Amino acid sequence: MNEPEEPKKMKPIWYFVGLVLLSMGGLILLAGLYGLARGFQYTTVLARLRPDIWWGAVMVAAGAIFFVKNR
Repeated sequence: MNEPEEPKKMKPIWYFVGLVLLSMGGLILLAGLYGLARGFQYTTVLARLRPDIWWGAVMVAAGAIFFVKNR
């Protein structure tokens, strides 16, 4: 008495976009935090705003939303 198997559903593309954003944002955020802790001196005009930390956090948040919504 074998029951028929349910066909496997394909994951939407946004699932994988979420994974990529989550991983890349995590790397950028960690690099920014490492630079903040080690005291790296940047030579760009707006470096004092720490865009790597901000954009890393934004990418992690967006990736987490995409990943959870499309799981």
